[in-house]
Amino acid sequence: MAGMGSGPDHLFNLRNTFYLGAYQTAINNSEIPNLSPEDAVERDCLVFRSYIALGSYQLVISEIDEAAATPLQAVKLLAMYLSSPDNKESTISSLKEWLADSTIGNNAILRLIAGTVFMHEEDYNEALKHTHAGGTMDLHALNVQIFIKMHRSDYAEKQLRVMQQYDEDHTLTQLATAWLNLAVGGSKIQEAYLIFQDFSERYPMTCLVLNTKAVCCMQMGNFDEAESLLLEALNKDAKDPETLANLVVCSLHVGKSSSRYLSQLKLSHPEHVLVKRVSSAEDNFERALQSIA
Repeated sequence: MAGMGSGPDHLFNLRNTFYLGAYQTAINNSEIPNLSPEDAVERDCLVFRSYIALGSYQLVISEIDEAAATPLQAVKLLAMYLSSPDNKESTISSLKEWLADSTIGNNAILRLIAGTVFMHEEDYNEALKHTHAGGTMDLHALNVQIFIKMHRSDYAEKQLRVMQQYDEDHTLTQLATAWLNLAVGGSKIQEAYLIFQDFSERYPMTCLVLNTKAVCCMQMGNFDEAESLLLEALNKDAKDPETLANLVVCSLHVGKSSSRYLSQLKLSHPEHVLVKRVSSAEDNFERALQSIA
């Protein structure tokens, strides 16, 4: 697995910062001395993936040139895929071409990006083709996410066990445990909440941590606490789609208007699943009215 070598792990803090969603902090703290060429590529991947998470797709596309290493080329493909719906088909065909190339097809970052893209496409079987063999913590964590989306928490649990055997305290192991607890529900939600409580005591609060903690609260019926966590997240990033979507849901439960959050979500993220659901509900409503009129 990645990072199993001996000696100090120069990228430990950078990885943690990225996993917990502190993307700008990761970018700001990426000047790390004495990195091996391999570590330098991993560092660059984390920095460019942070830019992608912040929506700076064009920056990534223009910064990574043809001469860059395979993992960076893969990250560039992700930026191209996300930057515009028009790019999706060509990006996916490039991705499939590279995966079929025996010299680079087994690259862990390429497989991770493939899994991410096909998960976006909701083509979970195609995603698993490339991620299932695992080999890095990132790939196992992605497998947990894919299996949760497929409603196969039994398979997700098997992936989680592999991660726990390798490193129980790893940030990704903790995150994956919390995701699975949330998916299973019931009494497990409290355990997920405690994992995020622990993160928020040890690290600076990020939108990612605040949102997942808020989702735990909502599932436990604590909507007031959820709302205050989400408003704190909104202060950090007024355009974060998950924050806005969660605020729409939370507002309905605390009896407040959610229209402002929904309008913001429609403007900044028209492709968001919640926007699509509301739009189709509105279309159905319009059609129903027309059929009566």
